[in-house]
Amino acid sequence: MDYKRLLQIEKLYFSHEDVAEILTIKRESAAVLCARYVKKGLLTRLKRDLYVRTETLAHLGLTDLYRIANLLQVPSYVSLMTALSHHGVSSQVQRGFVESVSIKRTKAFDRGGIAFRYLKVSTALYGGFVKDQGVFIASPEKALLDSIYLASMGRYALDLVSLDLSKLDRKKLIHLAAEHPSKTQKFMERIYEEAGRSREL
Repeated sequence: MDYKRLLQIEKLYFSHEDVAEILTIKRESAAVLCARYVKKGLLTRLKRDLYVRTETLAHLGLTDLYRIANLLQVPSYVSLMTALSHHGVSSQVQRGFVESVSIKRTKAFDRGGIAFRYLKVSTALYGGFVKDQGVFIASPEKALLDSIYLASMGRYALDLVSLDLSKLDRKKLIHLAAEHPSKTQKFMERIYEEAGRSREL
């Protein structure tokens, strides 16, 4: 069966060209074959001319899911509660769900039962991320600011109870916040004030 030969492809995701090469067939034939395997549920189409084995997708670790998230909408970086959980700032564990920030559009994709959600920010606020293990992901401070910015605009539900603000660099936060609207900065100040009062109780 041709599908068994596809197991020889060592890449996480692959194209028609990769399938054509491993099966020694034409690219057009590879496209038809991939479409057939998608219908059978053996392959999951990530985007145009890019596939992953469905059985592989179901068992991927977080880092590989983040790589796919970076790929589905370009440019984008993993952020919000997903990044805050990744950095240990949030106790909220998101399963089968990856949140990212993009400058293109707010959109959600479902791939093999995994939800990839993208929230749009202005180009001026797109940044503050690093490349870690081949993944573009927000720093913990930027992930919080992205969350606060979108929450202050009524576009995101921020779970404040799950956050441990002591794990964040307050000076770095203030520096990054200077680029954000005053509404976002006031929201951040209020969060820290409330956190301070909680510690006093």
